[in-house]
Amino acid sequence: QVQLVESGGGLVQAGGSLRLSCAASGRTFSSYSMGWFRQAPGKAREFVAAIGWRGDSTAYAASVKGRFTMSRDNAKSTVYLQMNSLKPEDAAVYYCAAGSRPIATMTSRYDYWGQGTQVTVSS
Repeated sequence: QVQLVESGGGLVQAGGSLRLSCAASGRTFSSYSMGWFRQAPGKAREFVAAIGWRGDSTAYAASVKGRFTMSRDNAKSTVYLQMNSLKPEDAAVYYCAAGSRPIATMTSRYDYWGQGTQVTVSS
């Protein structure tokens, strides 16, 4: 079992930056691939970014590539999502997820989920 707790969300102006964190506890964090997803009101949950268990492989949604960076610190059992040049369309609840499979973009490939953190972007 893995417990995930997101933090770092908030209100930011368009063009600004936020850094989300996801702290994990439970089973060996370093053996899991990690992902960030987001869900806006009335929309399906969508893939944002993912990182392999060693941190040497990443994947990003086209909509965030070049603006968002995902990283992990296995010593701290934490993953991060640095979000720059935020746009109003980035506003959503952001979820952290852990999976025992290689990095993936589908929600079904992840086994554990956090409760989410709200990101609001004002125009």
